[in-house]
Amino acid sequence: MSAGKKTIFLVDDDVTNLAIGNDTLSPQYKVFTMNSGIRLLKILESHIPDLILLDVEMPGMDGYETIKFLKSKEKTRNIPVIFLTSQNDTESELKGLSLGAKDYIFKPFSPPLLVMRIEVHLLVESQKKQLVNFNNNLQIMVDTKTKTVVELKNAFLKTIAELVECRDGLTGEHIGRTEFYMEILLEALRNNDKYKDEVLLWDKELILQSAQLHDVGKIAIRDSILQKPGKLTNSEFEEIKTHVKFGEMVIERIKAKTSERSFLEQASVFVATHHEKWDGSGYPRGLKGNEIPLQGRLMAIADVYDALSSDRPYKKAFSHQEAVEIISRDRGKHFDPDLVDIFLSVSDKFKKASKLSDPEYIEELEEE
Repeated sequence: MSAGKKTIFLVDDDVTNLAIGNDTLSPQYKVFTMNSGIRLLKILESHIPDLILLDVEMPGMDGYETIKFLKSKEKTRNIPVIFLTSQNDTESELKGLSLGAKDYIFKPFSPPLLVMRIEVHLLVESQKKQLVNFNNNLQIMVDTKTKTVVELKNAFLKTIAELVECRDGLTGEHIGRTEFYMEILLEALRNNDKYKDEVLLWDKELILQSAQLHDVGKIAIRDSILQKPGKLTNSEFEEIKTHVKFGEMVIERIKAKTSERSFLEQASVFVATHHEKWDGSGYPRGLKGNEIPLQGRLMAIADVYDALSSDRPYKKAFSHQEAVEIISRDRGKHFDPDLVDIFLSVSDKFKKASKLSDPEYIEELEEE
């Protein structure tokens, strides 16, 4: 075993799953496989891993019973646990999350997705430990704490947002692009008589950071819906709409535990209103016109443009011109007509921003 590798315990009563999991993860991690919850608890007496992949459906002691035991002991309660399961239903998923699981991965799992989800969770755990160390050494780090906290917050925000995107079959490129689109629109609004006064009062960096969490509620939506390659049924669409309410609940829970409200207040606005529509046909509250906060009206354009111009599980990307035409047709229906006019005036910048995932384009920008 190579020094420096993170340790993962893979628990599953299926020999095939153990073999596939081991083959997938062993190039990057120290992997220990075991076929029961009882065996896991025995090994944990002497060895603590960085993460546990735990099958739900096991004879004897199932995954739910096992995680209850883990969370009851101080020595093991902080080990991140990801459930592996073939039970593709919301009730089972919510039960596991309420017991302390960090995530759900449905079997048969995709090896690349498994690796990505593990990477994200290990990164989050690493950052949490860094934060603890920072607090323990606050006096020593007082001269650099502001810079460190800002960098840590930004990294944490991006990690959480990217975790949501992993569940949606996407990558962090969506976050970067929508943030860039928002920045383009904010700059245009600063030169617009109608919106200039309001936008100049905003903390631009805080707005852009908080916008990253607009879809945080998707963490509660089933993989089978987020990654569905075809059109959603009516019931599936109703379920995916619940991500807004769940996202609001997440933000409210965080607000209850901190005195720093400005960032969270903005994040809450983005979460709650980016699916509202100018004509009142949006969700979750059916807000209409200027009832929709400006932040939500802006994010609606940025988010829809990226959805249109990017590959998604259910469709291929539209061209830039097609995306612009679709948004233009929805002027006064989905979108604030004044904001559509502003968008059209800077749409060429959107086209450039949409190439942020293209290495050749990034190289061109660096040379300018």
